[in-house]
Amino acid sequence: MSANTIVTLNRTIPSGAPTLQDFKIASGSTPSKSELKTGEILVRTLYLSCDPYMRGRLSGRTDSYVASFEAGKPIDGLGVGIIEASANSDFKEGDMVTGATFKWATRFITGAAGLTKIPSSSGVPPAYFLGVLGMPSFTAYVGTITLCKPKAGETILVSAASGAVGQIVVQLAKARGLRVVGAAGSDDKVQYIKDLGADAAFNYKTVKSLESAIKEAAPKGIDIYFDNVGGEFLDAALKNMKPNGRIAECGMISQYNATAESAYHIQNLAYVVMKKLTIYGFIVSDYYSTPAYSEFINEVSGMLKENKIKYKMDEVSGLENGPQALLDLFEGKNFGKRIVKVSEPGHRL
Repeated sequence: MSANTIVTLNRTIPSGAPTLQDFKIASGSTPSKSELKTGEILVRTLYLSCDPYMRGRLSGRTDSYVASFEAGKPIDGLGVGIIEASANSDFKEGDMVTGATFKWATRFITGAAGLTKIPSSSGVPPAYFLGVLGMPSFTAYVGTITLCKPKAGETILVSAASGAVGQIVVQLAKARGLRVVGAAGSDDKVQYIKDLGADAAFNYKTVKSLESAIKEAAPKGIDIYFDNVGGEFLDAALKNMKPNGRIAECGMISQYNATAESAYHIQNLAYVVMKKLTIYGFIVSDYYSTPAYSEFINEVSGMLKENKIKYKMDEVSGLENGPQALLDLFEGKNFGKRIVKVSEPGHRL
């Protein structure tokens, strides 16, 4: 059995861009069944998720909805794995599980709290539970459907529309008869958005004016804006909203590495009053215990079975490449849902 690879944080990064030097990739002893205490399980990691919210966890801040990573300790996040040993009556060897507290390690011992079994009859790749059937897609559902309550004939604008969340927003909106405008940061991403069914799409990095690009794509205005980026794009969207428009504030990745000097300051906030806009700030974890979650699973799993939904994964192989895979996310170098493949489902390391 090979050594256990572990990714730890060297230091917290309150502002600015994290670097590879902020992480440490160590090789430690491999945990074994003999170390298990009652109620614990030994998990071999299959896939780990790279998500924008993890930038906040690198900051060391204490006022967020999720705890920051601690310097000198392993980082953790969403993952999928397979149980190799169990001292918990609810889980057995061979069960596949997913959860939000997967250590960035080849193997780890953990309690069962927060872990969910993946049905062996699911018929979909395990990585799908980090993407199209996981947190990013549910985020898209909550922001678009649960909160903004779209109506056929309305126009929705989606930033980062080729990303983990955005690509589902596009398809959920099209399925409900909306006119969809998407934006992304490269021409191939723009083409992908169009392939998903978007009525209009543009490369936000090459247009001369974001405000003009949005207006050209949606001359009658925007009813719903699903915001993944914040910053200048949010400012331009505010000016293009229709009266009584709704904004789902999912994320502001353009500002996550900002310093006091480089942070963008919103200038068009007055339009919230002038246009009677509603802005929904939300954290998706608040909705797992609501009817929205079962509604999401039923709808999206049904669309999958009928081949009515597409989902692009961006897979990086090797836990040792995990830190770079995460850092690339903050620079828009991913195309689709970024995950790290740690091991093969049927392969014992």
